Amino acid sequence: QVQLVESGGGLVQAGGSLRLSCVASGRTVSSYAMGWFRQAPGKEREFVASVNWSGGSTYYAESVKGRFTISRDNAKNTVYLEMNSLKPEDTAVYYCAADSDVNLLVPLRRRTYDYWGQGTQVTVSS
Repeated sequence: QVQLVESGGGLVQAGGSLRLSCVASGRTVSSYAMGWFRQAPGKEREFVASVNWSGGSTYYAESVKGRFTISRDNAKNTVYLEMNSLKPEDTAVYYCAADSDVNLLVPLRRRTYDYWGQGTQVTVSS
């Protein structure tokens, strides 16, 4: 089993920045693809960004491309989401996820995730 714990959320003004962290425990996730998702009030959860096992390949939702950066530190079993130029529409609970399918032939855009964190709130004020 993998446990994921997110941190780094908070209240920030539009145009500001936040860095989210997701620490995994229970087993190493160094061979897993990792992703970030978010869910705004009254909306369905949506994909934000993902990174492959090595950190060498990333994939982003169009809405965050150019503003958010996903990265990982396998030595620390941690994934990050650097968020810049934040907008009020980025307000949501942000979730970290892990995909334990180590098949390297599955592209990031087709990954499904079987481990999820509890989420961290990000609120962007206008």
